[in-house]
Amino acid sequence: MQHFKSLSEFNRYNGFPPPENPLLGMVECSKVDPCSIIQEEFTSDFYAIMFKKMKSGVVLYGRTKYDHDNGSLSFVKPRQIIQLDNIELEENGFIIYIHEDYLNGHGLHNEIKKYGYFDYEANEALHISAREEEIIWDLFYRIKSEYNNNTDEYSRDIILTHIDSILKYSQRFYKRQFINRKQLSGKTISKFNELLGSYFENGQLKESGLPTVKTMADSLNLSPRYLSDMLRQETGKTAIELIHIYLITEAKHLLQASENTVAEIAYLLGFENPPYFTRLFKKEAGMTPNEYRKQLLN
Repeated sequence: MQHFKSLSEFNRYNGFPPPENPLLGMVECSKVDPCSIIQEEFTSDFYAIMFKKMKSGVVLYGRTKYDHDNGSLSFVKPRQIIQLDNIELEENGFIIYIHEDYLNGHGLHNEIKKYGYFDYEANEALHISAREEEIIWDLFYRIKSEYNNNTDEYSRDIILTHIDSILKYSQRFYKRQFINRKQLSGKTISKFNELLGSYFENGQLKESGLPTVKTMADSLNLSPRYLSDMLRQETGKTAIELIHIYLITEAKHLLQASENTVAEIAYLLGFENPPYFTRLFKKEAGMTPNEYRKQLLN
């Protein structure tokens, strides 16, 4: 598998002209001048922001393939596997490549890691409205204008400010997409709780141990980060927080309805480490399991 450490190496491999900046690349593609990018899987040391309206072809990143992705923004982080194969666009599109070193010494170096959509799968791309598309294109052309100007002491800050705006708008647009998706497909929290209940009832605790976010996400055909972000939008809590709440609710039931010791209850709930169970219980319930049981007796 190809790995590209520099944008110059990446452009040379794909037959693109050298980038204006060795740490920042911009490719604008149209239906008459398609993005002919390396067709085998590759990784790199740069972030990518991609906007595309595909007529045909396959996009792959995060090990998920997505065909005919119409009008969407996708986000790739360094060292994530990516492949764009036989892409034909219906309209104009773009890719912005940002080498991770371009962010050194700037606030975006840490901020960009907080945007969870860099961990989403290809089929969880951001679908944007016509008005949202105008906003993104406006920011792209502002970056392009600065990119093609003579570089001075302000250039990087101006470019990174516009890139940060794209990321912030994308966060807003994703929240809108979560709301729309919830209305179309039903509440994710309901499906999530049903899945947790089934996990307990079918004896998967004994077979597989504590349920993980990845286990739940795989069963719902979502990536772990996308699932957590959707649940946070609906409930204000992440997937792991909701799993913990469910476990402690079950623990409270067992503390009241059985004579089992705290350690036995911990094992019944899939905890291999009873002290960890006690710490988690206290964090969620505000008291230890023994204190909770004594409270019930009184």
